Amino acid sequence: MTAAERLTDGLYGLGWSTVKKLPEPVAARLGRTVADAAWKRRGKGVQRLEANYARVVPDASPERLAELSRAGMRSYLRYWMESFRLPAWSAERVRTGFDPKDAHHLTDGLAAGKGVILALPHLANWDLAGAWVTTALGIPFTTVAERLKPETLYDRFVAYREGLGMEVLAHSGASAFGTLARRLRDGALVCLVADRDLSASGVEVDFFGERARMPAGPALLAQQTGARLLPVTLWYDDSPVMQGRVHPPVEVPGTGTRTERTAAMTQALADAFASGIAEHPEDWHMLQRLWLADLAPAKGPA
Repeated sequence: MTAAERLTDGLYGLGWSTVKKLPEPVAARLGRTVADAAWKRRGKGVQRLEANYARVVPDASPERLAELSRAGMRSYLRYWMESFRLPAWSAERVRTGFDPKDAHHLTDGLAAGKGVILALPHLANWDLAGAWVTTALGIPFTTVAERLKPETLYDRFVAYREGLGMEVLAHSGASAFGTLARRLRDGALVCLVADRDLSASGVEVDFFGERARMPAGPALLAQQTGARLLPVTLWYDDSPVMQGRVHPPVEVPGTGTRTERTAAMTQALADAFASGIAEHPEDWHMLQRLWLADLAPAKGPA
């Protein structure tokens, strides 16, 4: 493990061991302070966040984009402060910490016995939404996690999410896909963060007027298992309670090849994600490159 990896692992460990012991108002103030300091430094992550917001709000002035990026960093640090504290939250705090609209799409789908896939973008706090599902509804679910460096940090995230009642699979291609398919055929729930996929298997979609790639997995799983595919969007308001919406099911097209059906369903997911992001752009924590135009090599003389 390199010195940088040891530092990263140590900082996350400090967050989970220390922040969760702070009173909630103190943790909230700490998050805002750290967010504002990071925003003022205008590092690469903040600049990328602002550039992404420029796609979402194309008529925004530079001043408006600066306001959005500051609010976005505060939302991002709220996510981290909540996540560090979630293991110490009581069951009642988890149940009252999230207020999803139209959750009947989820419960009706599970009652039908064919399994449900919840697909979310990086909005607000998807870990809190998952903890609410396992606590308020008493429904376990399976998700995947990318392997992180160092390995000890990946182990921390797996232990954290398993502690919230989730089954966590390593993102390892066909092996994880097969396990998810088996869970769905058994009538279970699968939750996937699904607004970014830079691999060759990603599906191209139109996203805020430009091309981006999103994972094919949710659409493929729905086609192969008959599970209900539900987009979910999340947002914060001025209260301590996170808000959310479970959108209507994305239907499997009746015609077309598997590739064509997958493309149409992934585009429908992208459209649902875009609707939630457009309403609450400051809660979209996308500090990385997403659109294909940003991934293309620079043109012109070196």
